[in-house]
Amino acid sequence: MNQKLQNILKILEQNQNLSAEEKESALKTLKDADKEFEITAFKLERTEKVKKTTAILLEETIEELEQKRKAVEEQTKIIHAENDRKSKELEDARQLQLAMLPRELPRVANLDIAVHMRTATEVGGDYYDFHVQPDGTLTVLVGDATGHGMMSGMMVSIMKSFFISNRSNLELKQFFENCNNSIKDMQLGRLMMACMGVQITSEKVIATNAGMPSLLYFRNKSKKAGEFVSHNFPLGAMKETKYLLKEINYEKGDTLLLMSDGFAELKNEKNEQYGYERVKKEFMSVAQKSPNEIVEHLNASASEWIIGVEPDDDVTFVVIKVK
Repeated sequence: MNQKLQNILKILEQNQNLSAEEKESALKTLKDADKEFEITAFKLERTEKVKKTTAILLEETIEELEQKRKAVEEQTKIIHAENDRKSKELEDARQLQLAMLPRELPRVANLDIAVHMRTATEVGGDYYDFHVQPDGTLTVLVGDATGHGMMSGMMVSIMKSFFISNRSNLELKQFFENCNNSIKDMQLGRLMMACMGVQITSEKVIATNAGMPSLLYFRNKSKKAGEFVSHNFPLGAMKETKYLLKEINYEKGDTLLLMSDGFAELKNEKNEQYGYERVKKEFMSVAQKSPNEIVEHLNASASEWIIGVEPDDDVTFVVIKVK
């Protein structure tokens, strides 16, 4: 019993003025009070222990959180550094890709030419090139390397080197077959080059296709557009592939449209593709205009389609009109 309660108990026992019943009642009250004191003391002791435990846990938690904060900061630095590295790599790939493109369009007496290229955020590997031979024959390449970033940029540079090495006496069929075998011999895995090759002589259009969308051809006389279809594997897909040539004669006012698949595969906010039928329809609607006007119309139509959506592939088209 609590010492103070014991003192009170002694006083009660020595008090002669209290009856036995009163002393018994007072004793019971004292015992009850003693129990309350014990319970209160126990609770206080337990509370103190909880406080100490909580303080220890809080200290440990703060230390753990601090360690985690430092770890997160370190990880964030690593992520930022990696993002910076990737951004630089993508920008280097873009600059490499753009460096492979002609600085100016060729001038050919009977042809008018316009080009549009929109590079995607991750660099899709689109490529186009021209060469005019001494007899006035124009050779046009429009290509699309598989993959994105630096790897596609490397494929574009490989294709550019092939073209520069062979452009002075280039024969499309042999050029495509040699490029295909050479790329395959490099053992680049899934890295390939889809490519459309077109030569425009003084009389006709000669074309071959290695995995690119069909060439669209508008005849001014009949006011009809058709597809110049000639499909085959991309360059580097299968060794010893034979590439076929197709030829058509042209007339004044006829117009050609070469494009990468990024154009028709543009997606809107509903994830719907622009589509080849829409490309053909829009091309026909302006095919009698100048190449620059055609390019502006197609670009405006594509931009209207993708409002709010960032393209995930390059978009390239080349328009050539016979003057």
